[in-house]
Amino acid sequence: MPKRPTLREELLLALNGTPDGTAPWMLAIAEGDDTGYFAADGPAWTVHSGMGTLVAGIRALLMQALHPGAMAGVHDWSRYQEDPLGRLIGTVRWVVVTTYGSREQANRETARVTRFHGRVRGEYTDNAGDSRSYSADDPDLVEWVHLAFTDAFLGCHLEWGGPIPGGADGYVADWATAGELMGVASPPRSEAQLRERLSVFLPHLRRDERVDSVVRFLRRPGLSPRIDRVYGLLFASAVASMPPEFRRLLGLRRSPLPVKLLTRGALAVAERALSGGPRAQDYARERIARVRG
Repeated sequence: MPKRPTLREELLLALNGTPDGTAPWMLAIAEGDDTGYFAADGPAWTVHSGMGTLVAGIRALLMQALHPGAMAGVHDWSRYQEDPLGRLIGTVRWVVVTTYGSREQANRETARVTRFHGRVRGEYTDNAGDSRSYSADDPDLVEWVHLAFTDAFLGCHLEWGGPIPGGADGYVADWATAGELMGVASPPRSEAQLRERLSVFLPHLRRDERVDSVVRFLRRPGLSPRIDRVYGLLFASAVASMPPEFRRLLGLRRSPLPVKLLTRGALAVAERALSGGPRAQDYARERIARVRG
């Protein structure tokens, strides 16, 4: 009878693509000849090493789906329903490598994503009923994805994580570097600027049948029986933690249960499971120590 995988192995398989966390791109974080784009234990390191990221990823995808151009790209080009783990691992890979890898590795990873985005193009109907062409590297789409990501990861860390060096403004300013790498012309550098830029997009966002399809999938993606038992709680917390104006646009309601409190316990269990071996920041510290001699 096959041995049942441990919780750590199931989590790593979903997030890393390997049950022991040794995907080549992860091991490569220890390589390279520079200290990377983000300071060790700085704002981005702090936020992205927290367990709140497990909720933030869901929240970011929900918010990103509200832009009809971004939604058209997902609908026309993504295989998320056929290969949910592949899509998840690809996103995790970009975040982890950009945050903890050398500049050379982060640049290669950004180029990989950009090459794919170069093929993603088509048409969508905007809120005024006009047909618009889109490309994944259009400035407004790139900016929206960055804003939704930054808002989700900051908000979830403030809810379930510890102090951030430099506070919320420190994280927004730090992660602006990733926005620039992806082509955002002038990413926000404070929490106030982030809120202002999000509000500018509100009139251009909408819910339609494609968005509802993404919401249904994100509610029950079918990862593994053990993870699925907890995932529903993480989804409910992603909805509960979201700014109410975006929650209303998605047609979602907060659960009457104390999901934020329950999620705190679930994230503590996940953290204990993942602490049994090296993580991205450990490989990054190895590289940084070697570079600094």
